[in-house]
Amino acid sequence: MIEFTLRAGLVGGYNIDRWVALFQSGFTGVYRPVLVALGNSVVLAIGTVIIVLLLLVPTMLLVHIRFPYLRRVLEFICILPITIPAIVLVVGLAPVYTVVARMLGSGVWTLALAYGITVLPFAYRAIQSNIDGVDVTTLTEAARTLGAGWGSVLVRILVPNLRRGILAGAFIAVAVVLGEFTIASLLNRVNLQTALVVVSKVDPYTAVILSLLALAFAFVLLLVIGRLGAPRTQTLRRRTTVKGPA
Repeated sequence: MIEFTLRAGLVGGYNIDRWVALFQSGFTGVYRPVLVALGNSVVLAIGTVIIVLLLLVPTMLLVHIRFPYLRRVLEFICILPITIPAIVLVVGLAPVYTVVARMLGSGVWTLALAYGITVLPFAYRAIQSNIDGVDVTTLTEAARTLGAGWGSVLVRILVPNLRRGILAGAFIAVAVVLGEFTIASLLNRVNLQTALVVVSKVDPYTAVILSLLALAFAFVLLLVIGRLGAPRTQTLRRRTTVKGPA
C-alpha cells in the first residue's frame, strides 16, 4: 500500500507529493468528510463496547453463577449472528431501525445497536474463555459470605479477575467496528469505510493513504486501550518494596 501511494504515475519513479499535498491541504474539501467519518467510527466503537460489555458481562456471570443450565442457550444466542450474513442482518434490522429512527432519531450512533449484534459472538468467546479459567462461583460465595453486595462483587471482585477477557472483547469490538462497511452502507450511515469508498472514486491514491492512516490510528487506539487495562505491576512492586515482607 505504501509503495502504491508513492508511485509517480505514468512517468515512473516514486515521490511523496500526494502525502505532502494531503497534509498541506489540512484534510479540507473532498477529504474533510473522512475526518467526520472517523469521528463517527470512534463514537460507534465506544458505543458498541459499552453496549456489549454492560449487557453481556453481567448476563454471562449471572448464567454462570445462578443458572448454569442456561449456558448452552446463551451460547447459541450469542454465536448465532456469526452464521448470518451481514446483508441478511440488515434486511431484518431495517424495520427495527424505522422504529428507532422515529423514537430516537436517525443519528449515526444508533448503528452501535447493530454492531453490538455483529461483535457479540467474538466478545462472547473472549469473555467466556476467561470465565472458564477463573473460579467465579467460589469468588462470589466468598465475597457474599464476607458481606459484599452484588454490586461490589461484580465491580470489585469479578470484573478485575476478568479484565483480560473483557479487554479482548473490547479489542475485537473496536477492530470490527472500524473495519465494517456493509451494514453502514446498506443502512445509509456514514462511517470510516463508507467515506473511504467515496474518496476512492475521486482519487484512489489518496484513498489508500487514508486507509494507511486509519490502520495506524486503529493500531494506536488498541495500544492505548491495552495500556489502560494493563496490570500495574510496577506500582505493585514499588508498594511491596516500600512495605517490605509481611
